[in-house]
Amino acid sequence: MSQKTKRICKKGHHYFKSSDCPTCPVCEEERKSGAGIFSDLSAPARRAMENNHITTLEELSRYTEKEILQFHGIGKTSLPILRKLLSEQGLVFKI
Repeated sequence: MSQKTKRICKKGHHYFKSSDCPTCPVCEEERKSGAGIFSDLSAPARRAMENNHITTLEELSRYTEKEILQFHGIGKTSLPILRKLLSEQGLVFKI
C-alpha cells in the first residue's frame, strides 16, 4: 500500500491520499449533498453526468444505455440505479 500524503485542494481543504487521484474527498462530499437526483450514483458516475451536461431525467432519457456506458466514469453498476430513477418518473432509456 502506498503511503498517504497530505494535500490541500483549491478550496483549501486538507486531506490525505495514497493515490494519484487529485479529487478532494471533502469537495466530493459537498458535491454529493447537492447532487440531487443523481446522489445515489458513485462519484465518478455523478461527474460523468455533469461532464455530459445531464442534469435531469428527461435529458438522461434521450440517451441509449450503450451511449451512457461510453461515458468515462459510468459502469454497469450505474445502470440499474439510472433505470430505477427513470422508471420512477415513467421514463426509459432511448431505444
